[in-house]
Amino acid sequence: MNFWSNSKQHRGQGQSPTRRKSPSQLSASVLAVVAVTSLTSVIGDRFYNQPQLAVDTIAPKTITAPTDGEFEDTKTTEAKRQEIRQGAIPSLKRDPELTPTIKQDLKTLLDDISRIRTISGEFPFLDPQILSVPSQTTLRQASDAQWETVLAIADQLEISPLPPLDTLLPTDASLATPTRELYGYAGVAGPAAVQRLITTIMVAREGYQQAIAEAQTTFNTDLFQTHQTFLLRLSDAEWEQVRTDILQAGDRILTQGIPPGISQSLLQETVQVQLENDSSGRAFAIDALTQILRPNLIEDREETKRRSEQAALAVEPVVVSIDAGEVIVTKGEQISQEDFVLLDGFGLSDRQINWLGLGGYALLVSGGVAITIIVVAKTKKNLRRRDWVLLLLISLSTPLLGLTKFPYNNNLPAVGLLTGSLYHPHIAIAQVALLSGITGISDEDIKWDHLIAATVGGLIAAQQSGKLRSREEQATLGFTIGAMQAIISLAWNLIASASAETLWYVLLPEALIFGVSGTIWIIIALGLSPYLERFFELLTPIRLAELSNPNRPLLAKLAKETPGTFQHTLFVASLAEAAGRQLGCDVELIRAGTLYHDIGKTHDPQGFIENQQGGPNKHDKLSPYESVEIIRKHVTEGEKMAKKHKLPKAIRDFIPEHQGTMQISYFYHQARALAEKEGQPPESVDEQLFRYAGPIPQSRETGVVMLADSCEAALRSLKEATPDQAAIMVNRIFRARWQDGQLAESGIEKNELPSIVDVFVKVWEQYNHKRIAYPQAALESRR
Repeated sequence: MNFWSNSKQHRGQGQSPTRRKSPSQLSASVLAVVAVTSLTSVIGDRFYNQPQLAVDTIAPKTITAPTDGEFEDTKTTEAKRQEIRQGAIPSLKRDPELTPTIKQDLKTLLDDISRIRTISGEFPFLDPQILSVPSQTTLRQASDAQWETVLAIADQLEISPLPPLDTLLPTDASLATPTRELYGYAGVAGPAAVQRLITTIMVAREGYQQAIAEAQTTFNTDLFQTHQTFLLRLSDAEWEQVRTDILQAGDRILTQGIPPGISQSLLQETVQVQLENDSSGRAFAIDALTQILRPNLIEDREETKRRSEQAALAVEPVVVSIDAGEVIVTKGEQISQEDFVLLDGFGLSDRQINWLGLGGYALLVSGGVAITIIVVAKTKKNLRRRDWVLLLLISLSTPLLGLTKFPYNNNLPAVGLLTGSLYHPHIAIAQVALLSGITGISDEDIKWDHLIAATVGGLIAAQQSGKLRSREEQATLGFTIGAMQAIISLAWNLIASASAETLWYVLLPEALIFGVSGTIWIIIALGLSPYLERFFELLTPIRLAELSNPNRPLLAKLAKETPGTFQHTLFVASLAEAAGRQLGCDVELIRAGTLYHDIGKTHDPQGFIENQQGGPNKHDKLSPYESVEIIRKHVTEGEKMAKKHKLPKAIRDFIPEHQGTMQISYFYHQARALAEKEGQPPESVDEQLFRYAGPIPQSRETGVVMLADSCEAALRSLKEATPDQAAIMVNRIFRARWQDGQLAESGIEKNELPSIVDVFVKVWEQYNHKRIAYPQAALESRR
């Protein structure tokens, strides 16, 4: 229900919040000038002593050497050394695990062939005087149809006398020679010997077929099939020689090493060189070794790095020399690196402050400061002077570290995490992006892989900072950023370099170290964060979560000594959090502030009815003036306790502001009645004695807590009321606070109060929901 449409405007209505006012225009201008000046002074350090006659500039006049001179060109020397470091030929070593594996694979292949040869049987299986080796080979591996032809010829050889040879010769030319040899043997040895011979050939054929079947299941390549005729017709002595030659050649090749990336043709050439030219099994050995052997050399990282560093250090410094009177550079010529070394060595490079360069940087920095101010305004953060000072110090840390020339000095991850957690992620993102851009422009010797990786790490830290609620989560973020920086740095160098293989071992350790540096910067930020929070009185989500821990000394004391007040505090927190979420307030601040808003009641727990638990009321024996002092004192005592325990000011503000300057009406009316009873006019009672000292709420957060605190007892007293009745009561309380001017400086608008009423009623309904009555029968059964 809305009771606000026709209400009058009262004191302070519609005023904007005054808490955490921005600096005056003069102060803001001074801060902006200080920021631009300090940042420009640090970032533009290279303009302080800048040579006017630098590389690629045009000589205004002809300059000669005043004396004999010899100067080292450090820039060219370092460039050559870096080129050698990155282009070093990698050192190789045998893989101690792969080499034995390859040898075993080769031995396994030869063992399988020996086993299959055993299945096939000894060869030749007949005396070559009876049947030649080629004929034995032909008959052993003849097809079934061809063998049937041979058997038919053998039957004819049993006829006496033997038929003419011409009538027995088959049409298959491959069987002609075996037929002649069988015919000749039959004429000498007789038919019975021919039959024994056929039986022996059949046994040999059976063993050969079994060997072929076994080979098909053993080998997954066509190596054996290609050379099966050769492999199965070798004698045992010949096979052992082939086997020995292959193993020895394989050992020699693997000992020498096979480099990665070798082509198949080059590997085959290497194998051919290692084998005897007149070897009977040369063709098979070449195929077998080419198939089994593979690269067994790997890069020796330590040796490669050592050799590359030795080679870099061995580079002689580049020295430029000149005789007195010789021309260094002619007027109108472009100054080269060599010319500049001589000019700078003789002090003729005309070093001075480059005011134009500094002015350009000042404009650049001014633009960055302006963008930061705009982003801060967009986030609706009312920063104090000390906040601007801290932002400036954090920003200055990056260029100041850059002056150290330490290779891992880019602290953008720490900048992103600190600014994002202390203020706002959007402010941090803008700060990291601007610092990265300015650093890239200002630093001539910047390592782009480091800058880009650190920028990505800083942006991730900034974006995630607002979501972190514990130091552990921040530490985990540090490891993530470290890994990200290492990957980006390595990928950048791999893409940019033609010698990627070398970079894997030369720059991989550097990328890992840089990744570790990102993690270290996050750890440094974690270490600094608590001190910055205390010194600059800042509240981060993590610190608010820590302050809201019920085991904190003040909260533990509140729960133990004033249990009723503690329950009251929890209900107020529920109301205030829900309303704050509706209004877009800092809910975590509301939670923490509400938990501490009544800690002053621990100074006299029995002075507050919620802690009396049905016992005697001590105020029955006190005068209204004594009672009101006890009530008022819970604010002043609470502030003392908060200061003693070093609570942040933003938390301490909830203690006086949640009461504002409200009237303690019960004792005020009791004092008026007492005055009237004593014959004095009620108006003689000083109302100010019965009001809290204030101040009234100075922020939306403390304003919401005032409203929740005012409604808590009334809502708790409603048991059987309807939501409409609860809304009427809450509206009545809100109207009283508004008309009393208590919300005048809180920033809470009048049109927002109805939505707060709705939220309070919903929370009350959740706390006051009906429970199902327990069945009487079940109670009696349980009893």
